[in-house]
Amino acid sequence: MDAMVELSWAARWSGMAFFIAAFFLASLAAVLLLVRRWPWCSCHVCRAYLSGSWAKEFTNLGDWYAHLLRESPTGHFAHATGTVHVHVLGCTVTANPANVEYMLKTNFDNFPKGKPFAAVLGDLLGGGIFNVDGDAWRLQRKMASLELGSVNVRSYAYGIIAQEVESRLMPVLAAAADAGEGGGEAVVVDLQDVLRRFAFDTICKISFGLDPGCLDLGMPVSRFADAFDAATRLCAMRGAAASPLVWKAKRLLNVGSERELRRNIEIVDELAAAMIRERRKLGVAGSHDLLSRFMAANSAGDDDAVDDKFLRDIVVSFLLAGRDTVSSALTTLFMLLSKNPAVAAAMRAEASGDATSSSYQHLKGLHYTHAVLYENMRLFPPVQFDSKFCAADDVLPDGTYVAGGARVMYHPYAMGRMPAVWGDDHGEFRPERWLTGPGGTFVPESMYRFPVFQAGLRVCLGKELAVTEMKAVAVAVVRAFDVQVVGESGCGACAPKFVSGLTASVSGGLPVRIKRVVRNKM
Repeated sequence: MDAMVELSWAARWSGMAFFIAAFFLASLAAVLLLVRRWPWCSCHVCRAYLSGSWAKEFTNLGDWYAHLLRESPTGHFAHATGTVHVHVLGCTVTANPANVEYMLKTNFDNFPKGKPFAAVLGDLLGGGIFNVDGDAWRLQRKMASLELGSVNVRSYAYGIIAQEVESRLMPVLAAAADAGEGGGEAVVVDLQDVLRRFAFDTICKISFGLDPGCLDLGMPVSRFADAFDAATRLCAMRGAAASPLVWKAKRLLNVGSERELRRNIEIVDELAAAMIRERRKLGVAGSHDLLSRFMAANSAGDDDAVDDKFLRDIVVSFLLAGRDTVSSALTTLFMLLSKNPAVAAAMRAEASGDATSSSYQHLKGLHYTHAVLYENMRLFPPVQFDSKFCAADDVLPDGTYVAGGARVMYHPYAMGRMPAVWGDDHGEFRPERWLTGPGGTFVPESMYRFPVFQAGLRVCLGKELAVTEMKAVAVAVVRAFDVQVVGESGCGACAPKFVSGLTASVSGGLPVRIKRVVRNKM
């Protein structure tokens, strides 16, 4: 008995000694990193980043980056490079289209996502397409390309989008509009929340053939959606840390933000598993949702042969791509339309050629609306920056040297604010800049000047589907309602403050009043 007690105490002391040793090792590594990088790095950029002093002058970190990139030093071509270094992050940031093309196309293999990026997002995204390189990425991309390119899948997806707009989104907005009619008090609605619920329901139906019902009139709370939001926000905090040792130590000790992240990822995992079980129960034969088609393509008729971890990572990747990006773009779109009623009126006039049609072909022919969407995303891209890691020493086209292992970030948000890219009117919301084709038709810009959907080999496979969904929502809402943002600052002044996250989310939501459009009677 005494021997067992002694062994028990020995095990406890051994565990405690390991814990203490791990803690001090992590602390020592953090101290060494800080000694190496700060305060010995005396440049104003690093000090502003670490102290947060940039926030005294700029609303968002992206606005500060845009300022730095506009004021970037002159390169060997005798003009501003559009590239800066943030030494404390070990990161090169660029808004130069030539550099973007070099990274995403010309020398693609030297700029993978990289292991540091995979570590930051690995707990949430796992081995999903947005978090892997090499053969794993090529396999998933090939599968996704085949499915998203299918006529049957596109037809199925558009049918769901049209149904969700008609049966859920429009009734919610109509109820808000009618509540303020007849002398009643106008209802203020958080349009960002409404659009996120719409996008969540839509992507779940398209991707998994399941309906979470988040946009029902009762606006039910979704544990999955809330946990997913928290997880993406906390993962973004990892990426913004001056040293990865900070969040790694917190994860080891299971404290603070890392404890919260673990708890939320457990909820995401639990509900993703429930979706997979339900999809298996319903069967995949003859189903057009993306999860069923992935399961069928990988199982050769035996659903259980498909690895659940692989399917879980697909579920999370689809949600990130199809829910957050679409709702983010639509939120800033209606913010801009509220401030620019003439643009909303022009969209309404274009769509009124067939007052009831919202068919795919009809939407495809709305060139002005297409230009409005792209102009919105130029100013407010749903994904404001993207990072790669340089595999081997390299020199970017603007002459910037990048060491092997260094992080390189291209910044679509900053690119939309660069006079070298968009001219002196870069800060203006002007859809006409996209209507340069015959008869004022829409003409896209180079993907490397407008990398909102990425570019090159990693260009977004769901681009057409996302734009179609945005168009369907924009046209339906603009035809029927005037959306008026509440307040004269922040979103009311088209100067929103964004929450830290993998995709752009407006802090405090988008409070609006909805009014029915008064149509002139002939």
